[in-house]
Amino acid sequence: MATMLLVIIYLGFISLGLPDSLLGSGWPVIHVDFGVPTSYMGYVTMIISIGTIISSLFSDKTTKKLGTYLVTVISIALTCIGLFGFSFSTKFWMLCVYAIPYGLGAGAIDSALNNYVALHYASKHMNWLHAFWGIGAIASPYVMSYALTASLGWQSGYRIVAYAQIAILVVIACSAPLWKKQNSLQAIDDEPSVNLTFSQKLKIKGAICLFITFFCYCSLESTIMGWASTYMVEARGIAEEKAAAWASMFYIGMAVGRIIAGFVSSKTGDKNLIRIGCGIIAIGFIVLFVPTSAPLASPIAFIVIGLGCAPIYPSIIHSTPYNFGKENSQALIGVEMSFAYAGFTFVPPAFGLVANYSSAKWLPLFTCAFFIAFVVLNETLNKKIKAVKAEQIACGEN
Repeated sequence: MATMLLVIIYLGFISLGLPDSLLGSGWPVIHVDFGVPTSYMGYVTMIISIGTIISSLFSDKTTKKLGTYLVTVISIALTCIGLFGFSFSTKFWMLCVYAIPYGLGAGAIDSALNNYVALHYASKHMNWLHAFWGIGAIASPYVMSYALTASLGWQSGYRIVAYAQIAILVVIACSAPLWKKQNSLQAIDDEPSVNLTFSQKLKIKGAICLFITFFCYCSLESTIMGWASTYMVEARGIAEEKAAAWASMFYIGMAVGRIIAGFVSSKTGDKNLIRIGCGIIAIGFIVLFVPTSAPLASPIAFIVIGLGCAPIYPSIIHSTPYNFGKENSQALIGVEMSFAYAGFTFVPPAFGLVANYSSAKWLPLFTCAFFIAFVVLNETLNKKIKAVKAEQIACGEN
């Protein structure tokens, strides 16, 4: 029963990843069709991100009221509306309108499913869950490429992915008995969740440190994702077509790393898995900072950094119920997601300003600053959690 439900949840994360890379892969054609500048993609992604942040912040309330199953079904339905809306859009403003359900659906399902897996499954499943997100994110550019090379138009690319989302939606909608039976089995072990205001969430010991830590990590990850190719062209003199291909090394490193992390997580634990990841990232940065004319140095550095990044995002989420209590996990994971999306949304454009006014050669220094901040904050968080646990034990003994 638990295994069957886990398969359904994996499908849910494939559906979460499917739309994520569609806009970027299709935008070179889309902006020409609509007669708008290339930079206008930022407006669409900003609307999607704001919707995602809002739905993440309110995910604890919606999940408590509707349950994870209904939140998942409604969220995927919203992304289907957004995808179909994109495919039938004839004006740029229509993209902006359909970006709203697109973003709202993504944030709610992300928070709800992450919390459910964090509460009820081992760390390995959290790592593999995010590897399945990668499957969706990697697949959609190929769908868009097929639609464009077959002269079907970018609209067909969105439509094909929308049909795939509907198929996943039908499968998940039919899984209601699995959710009900599994929830009844787990209800005995679950702590009742508490209703917290945003200010109350911030007052939980270590919560602010957790949120800023997650923001720093996601800023590091998303900036490398967005600017690795440009860095290799401008700072390393690598040809554009090679740089575009080699930039995918970061994604490959992350995908492989999450699969490996799933196998070793039960032995290492979330805290040590994050530390191992940080050590591997540090090696990648050392390679990136070494002055060399070797063309393969940058791709190797990015694949190593991706390998190190792999277990961090899933491990932070999976450790939340243990660190802050099961009763607080949904509320805190929702805020975690909002800080994550804030990092994804605002920091890469900030580096864009640096690159525009100076050069993309500053990418290693810019991202390394976020990495150092993450390491310091993460260790600070570990000390705070250790102190809280010791205090709880002392109170229990008294």
